[in-house]
Amino acid sequence: MAAFRALAVVLSVWCVCFLVEGKYMVYNTSGGVVPGKINVHLVAHTHDDVGWLKTVDQYYVGSNNSIQVACVQNVLDSLIPALLADENRKFIYVEQAFFQRWWRQQSDGMKETVKMLVSSGQLEFINGGMCMHDEAATHYIDMIDQTTLGHWYIKRDFNVTPRIGWQIDPFGHSAVQAYLLGAEVGFDALYFARIDYQDRAKRSAEKKLEVIWQGSKSRGSSSQIFSGAFYAGNYEPPTGFYYEINDDSPIVQDDIGLFDYNVQERVDAFVAAAYFQANVTRSNHIMWTMGTDFKYQYAHTWFRNMDKLIHYVNQDGRVNAFYSTPSIYTDVKHGLDESWPLKSDDFFPYADRINAYWTGYFTSRPAIKGYVRELSGYYLAARQLEFFRGRNKSGPTTDSLADALAIAQHHDAVTGTEKQHVANDYAKRLSIGYEESKDVVAASLGCLTQSPLSSECKSPVTNFNQCPLLNISYCPATEVDLSVGKKLAVLVYNPLGWKRTSVIRIPVINENLSVSDSSGKILLSQLLPIVNASVSTRKFYASAYTGESPTSVAKYWLAFTAVVPPLGFSTYVISSGQSSASTKLTPNTFDTSQNGGIEVGPGNLKLIYSGKDGKLTQYINARNSVNISLEQSYSYYIGSTDELQASGAYVFRPNGTYNIQSKEKIPLTVFKGPLYDEVHQPFSSWVYQITRVYKEKEHAEVEFTVGPIPIDDGKGKEIVSQLKTMIGNNKKFYTDSNGRDFLERIRDYRADWDLQVNQPIAGNYYPINLGIYIKDESTEMSVLVDRSVGGSSIIDGEVEIMLHRRLLHDDGRGVDESLNETSCALGTCTGLTVQGKYYLRFDPLGEGSKWRRLFGQEIYSPFLLAFSEQVKAMAKLFLTSCNGFLHFFVLDIAFIYSQDDKWTNFPTPTFSAMDPSYSLPDNVAIITLQELQDGAVLLRLAHLYEIGEDKDLSSLATVELKRIFPNRKINKIKEMSLSANQERAEMERKRLSWKVEGSDSKPRSDSRGGPVDGVKLVVELAPMEVRTFIIDFYPYLVQY
Repeated sequence: MAAFRALAVVLSVWCVCFLVEGKYMVYNTSGGVVPGKINVHLVAHTHDDVGWLKTVDQYYVGSNNSIQVACVQNVLDSLIPALLADENRKFIYVEQAFFQRWWRQQSDGMKETVKMLVSSGQLEFINGGMCMHDEAATHYIDMIDQTTLGHWYIKRDFNVTPRIGWQIDPFGHSAVQAYLLGAEVGFDALYFARIDYQDRAKRSAEKKLEVIWQGSKSRGSSSQIFSGAFYAGNYEPPTGFYYEINDDSPIVQDDIGLFDYNVQERVDAFVAAAYFQANVTRSNHIMWTMGTDFKYQYAHTWFRNMDKLIHYVNQDGRVNAFYSTPSIYTDVKHGLDESWPLKSDDFFPYADRINAYWTGYFTSRPAIKGYVRELSGYYLAARQLEFFRGRNKSGPTTDSLADALAIAQHHDAVTGTEKQHVANDYAKRLSIGYEESKDVVAASLGCLTQSPLSSECKSPVTNFNQCPLLNISYCPATEVDLSVGKKLAVLVYNPLGWKRTSVIRIPVINENLSVSDSSGKILLSQLLPIVNASVSTRKFYASAYTGESPTSVAKYWLAFTAVVPPLGFSTYVISSGQSSASTKLTPNTFDTSQNGGIEVGPGNLKLIYSGKDGKLTQYINARNSVNISLEQSYSYYIGSTDELQASGAYVFRPNGTYNIQSKEKIPLTVFKGPLYDEVHQPFSSWVYQITRVYKEKEHAEVEFTVGPIPIDDGKGKEIVSQLKTMIGNNKKFYTDSNGRDFLERIRDYRADWDLQVNQPIAGNYYPINLGIYIKDESTEMSVLVDRSVGGSSIIDGEVEIMLHRRLLHDDGRGVDESLNETSCALGTCTGLTVQGKYYLRFDPLGEGSKWRRLFGQEIYSPFLLAFSEQVKAMAKLFLTSCNGFLHFFVLDIAFIYSQDDKWTNFPTPTFSAMDPSYSLPDNVAIITLQELQDGAVLLRLAHLYEIGEDKDLSSLATVELKRIFPNRKINKIKEMSLSANQERAEMERKRLSWKVEGSDSKPRSDSRGGPVDGVKLVVELAPMEVRTFIIDFYPYLVQY
């Protein structure tokens, strides 16, 4: 459509006077689309953050208003009568975490009224997740889970499926959001606000704010979704059209009998704003987002003024206005039958103005990021175990952890951009959810060790304990004195679909220990002393978590190799004797003044450290002949305090770089053992590193402890770990999208516009959830992470990841609080210390993806460990009285003695839910196995590889459901949309198909697995495909 110009002339021609006497007025709001005019779709909405400045519950009930006057309960209470007052009014709502709180409190009559509004289209659920999740710091499994939970509520209560994605506030947008959480859930369109200011300017000039976004090269055109970026870079009305009761925009005053009559002025302002937006939008349809954060607390003020605007603007006739929704807007755009520009990759990083890159939140609050990721993997395993035993309708269940994790995906939660008291609230909810799920896990394991037919188990005999603080060597369940005849049972559960072998480490207090497997075979094990640096961290943070100081002090890490079947567990026994089968390691401390190198690593992988300064110098893999120079260091960026733009929770703006190294030489302590070697290095008084090299692995594990970050110099700091090699990556590096596809990044470059570089560091940072890698013509270097971080390749041959941030200034984006985390325990408060891991590996070109994908799954889904202390006794005899009679009974115990008075094991010492001769293909993972409330089972399978990523594994994969469930017979199986709220065939039938500019010249790759035969029950998965099923089993156990 031709640009609208000569606006002043147009306005001068249309001089219409509107005079209304002070009497009852009926406004005509019944209009719809008018061909040939600019059609302004008024979309009434509220954006309700599921926690930010206040906690989720404070936002709902409207408390703590000294921080922010916001009450979601008021929004929903006032919305319903406002909609009932005029059948033409429409409203959209997003966050199910709030809506479900409100829905539970409503009468049956109110629920029927709301159902009528939903059925008529006046109230429409958009997006539909529990929250509007972030797109940078979230893992794709968490994004799926929280969306599924919200969609389940909507389907249960209203029998509708959301059609539109509405990610209006996240700070940049991911490819996975577009194709997986967009196209694959059945959305017809995706709308958002925040894209880079340079990108927005170019798209506005070229009318390319609305595009067809193809987020996956592997999924091809099936991953395409119509997407629109709002022209102003926000999700608010045009200036001057805010109508909350305390907003300062001029209302439409149309009573001629009162002062300040302004109908013509308001109509002219409306028309001018409409023309302005039409000039940057394709077609004659534009959307006005009539609302913003926590609006419509008094909904009548909004609708009263919009009624008047619609009435008088349409009488004026220059443009056409009407109540609409994103669904209506999308259908109209689709009906134009136009071709749209194609967009690939993503919208990261995001800057809203010069020097303001929102790349700091990729790392902000790393402790809560780690907690979310840890509990995400735990939740995946807990749901599996809940299914194996059978869901307990009377509780406990995994539901509270599901809810806490869903809320934590909010774009001001896991991002670390909330106020401190809100971060505490998220952590509290996660902890409560974990405690309930821990009981589910313990009961399930107790039953499964009694009998694999867990449905026969009513009350488990063995009490299994778990240790959420194992990372800081605090585990009361293992810190027992085994020298007095006690033995410790260790159960290792593997939530992955293939057999797995890994070293596990537990804190113990005894020296002379032996580890045996379920057959009684003594295993190779090793003891490492817990160093002083770890002891102090343990004491402080165990006290902070539990509220009391630890009563025991673990002295050693006991390590041994666990071999665990798929979807199953193995059990081990730790006992004490006169002599130990464990190798006790002693430290070798190097004064870093010797000549030559110090070699570390008992297997194929060797790390070489300089004997002169203690620095890492070389990485050698004897198996694949990789031999490369390697340096590793820590640095910090000083956070800018510029009053125009400081570094803060959202924004990363460095002002100088400094190495972290207290001395010219780094002290080096090496522990060498048969299973793995450890290198301990204090880089400074507040940066401590342990590097592990395992005999049977070909990667290095780097465990870092960073903090408290010193601020006594008055400067905030942002801590990075840097890896330097000679790899010639020519500005290119690769980062994952929400743990899924890897995207190519090019330093100081954007594919969609000519980048004006003003922040060469912050502007090249990208979110990392799985890993980052660089490569040249011969070698790849990959770094995998245990939580969301920011990272980049700022210089060729180098990779850096940001580990921790502590800043003293707010960055002016609304949180109004500096990112200065502290922790209090033992009568003192100090800056937060963060402990985490990253993993490093080099491979010949083209061979790195296997490790990234397979080990990446192991990072996300680690072994689940459970412990049970056992006392030497065959049985205990108890005497009790019942109805006047004396009764003797024997209390069963988990361990049984054999004839020679040696421990055997549980009745079921090993377990696998799958056929013992079967495992999943290396390119497929089970990402959901969950019993639903109605007894059906939700199963999701994900192909792990992209097209062309690996010469062997980027291929069609098959999964045999009969062998995954060998003891359960499938009665019915339905393939569903990703969020499981509609059958996939129905979703594909309803989804809109769009035309793409130049699509005839674009190669298509739309391969999918075929339909599932109800008899063969074999599932096919194409590269990057995720398939979702709801399965009904026969109620009895049966073999095929």
